[in-house]
Amino acid sequence: MSNIPSDLKYAKSHEWVRVSGDTATVGITDHAQAELTDIVFVELPAVGRTVKAGEACAVVESVKTASDIYSPVSGEITAVNSAVVDNPALVNTAADSDGWLYKIKLANAGEVNALLSPDDYKKQIGG
Repeated sequence: MSNIPSDLKYAKSHEWVRVSGDTATVGITDHAQAELTDIVFVELPAVGRTVKAGEACAVVESVKTASDIYSPVSGEITAVNSAVVDNPALVNTAADSDGWLYKIKLANAGEVNALLSPDDYKKQIGG
């Protein structure tokens, strides 16, 4: 059973968002990392890049496949987690905490409300 923290919002494409003020931290869900299996490479967006909700902005590669990561919200990338570049397995072991991918300054905080609740995400993945 996947870990689905109650303080996160979820995209249908398996990214999570944790909002603090006008900044959101983004990562991939525990379910997504389990489906990908062993993650061996992470490519993160450049700090300062502006992305739109639904835009591919990062890549996670596992031993099985490479997957685009889509930004769940619009805004400017303000930080990236270099720890996951140095140690991609962090995404496997701590997908919803230390394995976060990037932080984004929200262009439209209302976009967060359009994301899935933990219960809705659980239903999507058959939990």
